[in-house]
Amino acid sequence: MKAKHFVLSAAIAAALASEPSILLAQPMVSSTAILGRSAAEAPRVTQSVTNSTLVTIPKSHPGLISQASSIVPLANSVEMNHLQLVLRPSAARTANMEALIASQHDPNSAQFHQWLTPQQFGESFGVVDSDIAAVTSWLTAQGFTVNNVYPNKTEIDFSGTAGQVNSAFHTRENIYTIGNIKHLANADDVSIPAALEPVVTGVMGLNDMHVAALHPKSQVGQWNETKKSLITKDVAEATTASAKRISQAVGFNVDGGTRGLAPNDLVTMYGIRTIRNNGVTGKGITIAIVANGDMLPSDWANFVSTFNLGQYGGTFNLINPAPVNGSNNCVDVPVAVWGESESVVVGAEWATAIAPGANIEVASCGDYDANGNQLTSNFFGGVFIAATNIINGTNRPDIISASATGGELQEYTNNVGTFGTDSTSKTAIDLMWAQADAEGISVFTAAGDGGSNAGFGYDPSGAGQEQPTINGVSAIDANAIATSPHVTAVGGTDLGDVLDGTTSKYFAATPSVVGGSALSYVPEIAWNESCGNGVAAKALGYNSAVAFCQDYYLAYDPDGLYTTSTAGSGAPSSVDAKPAWQSQVYNAPTDQWRDVPDVALFAGSYGGYTYFIACNSSYPCTPGWSGPVDLESGTALSTPMFAGIQALIDQGIAARGLPADQGNAAPTLYTLAAEEYGNASGSSPASLAACNADNGPNGTSGCVFHNVTRGSISTNCVQIDESVNPGIAPATTPNCYFYGSLVDTFGDLGPGQVGLTTTDAAPSTYGVSNKAFGAQPGWSFAAGLGSVNTTNLLIAWRAYVHAPPAPPAP
Repeated sequence: MKAKHFVLSAAIAAALASEPSILLAQPMVSSTAILGRSAAEAPRVTQSVTNSTLVTIPKSHPGLISQASSIVPLANSVEMNHLQLVLRPSAARTANMEALIASQHDPNSAQFHQWLTPQQFGESFGVVDSDIAAVTSWLTAQGFTVNNVYPNKTEIDFSGTAGQVNSAFHTRENIYTIGNIKHLANADDVSIPAALEPVVTGVMGLNDMHVAALHPKSQVGQWNETKKSLITKDVAEATTASAKRISQAVGFNVDGGTRGLAPNDLVTMYGIRTIRNNGVTGKGITIAIVANGDMLPSDWANFVSTFNLGQYGGTFNLINPAPVNGSNNCVDVPVAVWGESESVVVGAEWATAIAPGANIEVASCGDYDANGNQLTSNFFGGVFIAATNIINGTNRPDIISASATGGELQEYTNNVGTFGTDSTSKTAIDLMWAQADAEGISVFTAAGDGGSNAGFGYDPSGAGQEQPTINGVSAIDANAIATSPHVTAVGGTDLGDVLDGTTSKYFAATPSVVGGSALSYVPEIAWNESCGNGVAAKALGYNSAVAFCQDYYLAYDPDGLYTTSTAGSGAPSSVDAKPAWQSQVYNAPTDQWRDVPDVALFAGSYGGYTYFIACNSSYPCTPGWSGPVDLESGTALSTPMFAGIQALIDQGIAARGLPADQGNAAPTLYTLAAEEYGNASGSSPASLAACNADNGPNGTSGCVFHNVTRGSISTNCVQIDESVNPGIAPATTPNCYFYGSLVDTFGDLGPGQVGLTTTDAAPSTYGVSNKAFGAQPGWSFAAGLGSVNTTNLLIAWRAYVHAPPAPPAP
């Protein structure tokens, strides 16, 4: 097996040597034949639709309302616009859909890369017209206005009043005050006519407890010419001995500075420069950043100008995608009123950093209008509206990047539960991503920034963000948007050079003229900003993360102000089954669930040492970095970066005369990874060790993947004494190994216990076998398959899709 690795390296070297300097071949037009059409299906609404015979949709109201401090009925006259009735395709059609998509990804199938239109998808896999007519007739009879029946025939957009909602769905819309925030929600599970149960999954939009595009707190730095680095506010203000000690406890280099990565750094680290020099820049490929926020075009132009990316011809466009028919449910999000969305700014800019020739579309639909009136109240908010409108539209993108984050779990005990994604919303998002895959759209979603629970740090009550899980919340939960088997979930890594003391080996002392100082690929570790970071513990002389937490953190941070769950996210789904392609790689879990992430790129660093540079309206990039610099981190950056990598793959495939669109990238990525890491069973090839990220550029130059094997995403978890703070729910925190006590948790919630997340429900120990989760050879919850060498990935991808040889150089 050792020889196989060297054959791969030799093949890559030969391909590079023969690659023409300019790629001239044009994409071939694929067949427009309708593929995979299901057999005619009999109607499933076979009885009279009457409100006298009802069925209840279980767990269709948010359990979080049990924590409300006040409840006020919503006036019956209040308009509830653009609700979504989610339809249920039959089991036979669902099976046919999955079979077709599998064939579309099989290079040996006649249906390989024969993508569908939205209309073809609806005709083949949606609900039949007569059943849709029965549903729309019932909605109209209840007084609702049917705005759109989407081409996918799995979704109906409708509007009405709160009174009509209460009457039709046998619930009660109220305003709940939870923490400091007022929320709209339905008090009871909804009911529908029993005759419609075979084709109706449920209703999106009856509560406004939205998921969030969550990423860690940004920093503002100022360039220090003497130190050749950025000095952040945290570092500058740590002047006293005690402040320095606490800062050092979380890794701040108080006497040094902060590193801001430029596009050139990532281009060098992830093997992009060779193909960029050969003309592969993402030209002709469209990446849509779907969001419920907006940005100023001048930010993108500033970023492109600052880093000399304009030469590659990329474009930028803001769109508010309307549905293809019916009334518009997508309204602009005015920056002048709501400000810029950080995740949108960094998404657009860093997709361009990787693919500067691509067409970037920010596709945004607002949750609220300029007057604060709610435009849509579904769980995924404007993110869902924007995504479903472009997937069902006529001008569909090649790639979608989505960074919203919300946990799957909605845990109920005696019908009282915690915040999570309701089953209707989860079904809708999974159907939407499956449709995108069948259409050939590559979707990349953020795994999240909350360690083993993607929902950590997000508090829908408004009490605060960026705090670890507290009483009663599971330590293990996956991002509901990322667990579909039809998307590629992107996790986060950290650069190991700082903690390893090898920075001078991988970074030049002085950045280049357009920024950037990376000399090569830099070894990566799991991204973890908590004291659960075992690599940091070892670097500071501790034999375990627990010892590190007990000594540094408890001694110098007794209130837990620096406890955090910020880390790359990974966990098994509790809803979606494991796709066959995920089982084929070494160390893939033997569970039955879809596991995330699939891949990972740099997202953040322990101690806040390394960030991405962004250009926004508050802190525009200035010549010579004379002004303040915005510094960002999170999987809201790694996700659009991988979308940019896919744009390079798409253009590189099209240059060989094949269709550019690849659909979901994950099946191909896992197939290629199995070549390097080995299969789930049997002995592993020598390339498993050779492609270890710790080898740096020398050992991984012939690899497609950098296998991240150090660190973990086990982060802080807290249990607060509810007898002291009656505002905290009286519940234990499962999966948490408590290593000590806090005097006054977060400085305002009273005493509590602090620990690290594990896979055991009630752990008595903490270590390699039960921490949630550690990096390892092959696949891991900490970093998926790891990061990639993009040039090698393109070469391997071309071989997988049987791309013809390159045309001779002119």
